[in-house]
Amino acid sequence: MSQQFVVPQFIDAEPKLLGPITPRQFAILFVTIMLGAVLKLLVPFGFFIAGCIPLAGVGLTVAFVKINGQAFHYFLLNVIQTMRKAKVRVWQKKLTDDYLRQFVHREEKKVEVKIAHKAFIQSSRLNELSLIVNTGGAYRPEADDDNA
Repeated sequence: MSQQFVVPQFIDAEPKLLGPITPRQFAILFVTIMLGAVLKLLVPFGFFIAGCIPLAGVGLTVAFVKINGQAFHYFLLNVIQTMRKAKVRVWQKKLTDDYLRQFVHREEKKVEVKIAHKAFIQSSRLNELSLIVNTGGAYRPEADDDNA
């Protein structure tokens, strides 16, 4: 008798903290609001409004936007990591003068080509070879001088 186990589902779903907001989203929004508050204390109201609009856009984007099912900050990390690594690796070997001289002064060897002439296999020999192959070597042809 086999035991039954409960298989967890939706393991990629984050827990909800406040309504539909997850703890990660809450932390991002909290940091964004705190940066806005620091901005309000440090700069005049006009600069505060001009700075808060892009800050809020970045905060909301990082908190809520998903690209290909992954959070935006993971997407940004993957983009940065991809940009830092080379996509194509090319070996650029620098040739030295000594290395090139080896090729210039190298003597070419003449190679003799010997053509082996094989005798034409007769049909009776083909039948014997097919029997050897089909029987897995169990069939032994009669001892001839030609088989040696």
